[in-house]
Amino acid sequence: HCSTVTDSFGLAIYGLKEGHLSDTLLHRSKRMILDTLGVGLLGTTSSVFSKVLYNAHNTSSVWGNTAHTLSPQYAAFANGVAIHSMDFDDTWHPATHPSGAVLPALLALVETFPKKSRPSGLDLLLAFNVGIEVQGRLMRFSKEASNIPKRFHPPAVVGTMGSAAATAKLLGLDSTRSREALAIAASYAGAPMANAATSTKPLHIGNAARQGMEASFLAVLGLEGNQQILDLDYGFGAYYSDYSPSVLPHLSNYKWVLEDQNVAVKRFPAHLGMHFMADAAAGVRAKVLAKYDYLPIDKINKVTLRVPNSRYINRQFPASEHEARHSFQFNACTAFLDGSVSVSSFSQSKIHRTDLLDLLQKTHIENPPENQANFDTMYCEIELEMLDKETFIERCNTFYGHWRRPLSREDLLKKFKSNASAILPMEAVEAIIETVDNLEKVNDCSELISLLQVKESQKQSMNMTSW
Repeated sequence: HCSTVTDSFGLAIYGLKEGHLSDTLLHRSKRMILDTLGVGLLGTTSSVFSKVLYNAHNTSSVWGNTAHTLSPQYAAFANGVAIHSMDFDDTWHPATHPSGAVLPALLALVETFPKKSRPSGLDLLLAFNVGIEVQGRLMRFSKEASNIPKRFHPPAVVGTMGSAAATAKLLGLDSTRSREALAIAASYAGAPMANAATSTKPLHIGNAARQGMEASFLAVLGLEGNQQILDLDYGFGAYYSDYSPSVLPHLSNYKWVLEDQNVAVKRFPAHLGMHFMADAAAGVRAKVLAKYDYLPIDKINKVTLRVPNSRYINRQFPASEHEARHSFQFNACTAFLDGSVSVSSFSQSKIHRTDLLDLLQKTHIENPPENQANFDTMYCEIELEMLDKETFIERCNTFYGHWRRPLSREDLLKKFKSNASAILPMEAVEAIIETVDNLEKVNDCSELISLLQVKESQKQSMNMTSW
């Protein structure tokens, strides 16, 4: 029996073994890993990724690029930035982006091991799930964590702790050192929500991956933090006004949070709330087309969006791709005009097109008091009022990709192939799918990392194909 919550976390990180991994957990976490790799590979094409990338002498790979090897911490940072560069990565409940803070840290760390003693795929899966689990447990210690955040971006807080837990597990730290890693990581945590919808927001995921790993390295070297960091309201409780921690379950009967709460996987690169809005708007479009056989944009008098009250995703005229990814209005009007939202929807030419701007001018937001800013209970409703006063209404409370309506395997693979093939040849894309599908049987998980690299000869053949 543990005397403190913090001790119980240290013991869980150390004590959880392969035998604790259920079939459900393996299935869900492999989907998360595959999706995160695809999102990260696509993210290496973004401008924010190119800004944070600079060369350094060291061991760890940058995804999609053999020209760069970085220190493990900086590789984790760069790949983490790529994952969140388009806001395309998975989202959990309570609200955070769990995978992006953990997977790049683990893959960067794998490459620091001597070649003869590299971790296996099962080692990677276990460490990944430990990192996800710690995030889920910490968020469940607060009721306010369930809502769309107002003050700080959750992956910069719980993601840093998850990265520390995952890397501590992969490094084989004992329970005391694992506890110290969490204590150190708590002092690295935090990022304000004010940087949402800017090119700085992706740094939150990169920093979580990097700083959690650094916390584990410092714990290995003997650095110590508060032994009750997870128990105290002025410890990890500083981030939540209603923090109420509890000791983790005994390992003999351990139930993982991911078994109980699945993640949402996004179909297009934008804030999760936009996915409710896009599905509702596509539904209204279908009703209008059924009546008119075309989109009578000139006959629309007013567009009303009924959404939760959340300031940072209420943007009538977004100026940049990052603002557009955080705009109920933009995603509603885009889905209505085009039938769907996609990667290309956030290009400058699409953001500033005339028909979209005209429709945005007619768009108004309402915040029904019962529609709380919570990804589990919220809805988005769109009402079109025509000049002749006829109205068309559609509401979405569970979009396709939400944890209540998970993507089919076919659609998850379609997303991954579309993302990864922007960087890698299709042969490598297919090989990654097969490797992740069989990850628990892979002896050396650096095999997966080698598949994420594009060799110069492959680049040339891809360029020739594109001609």
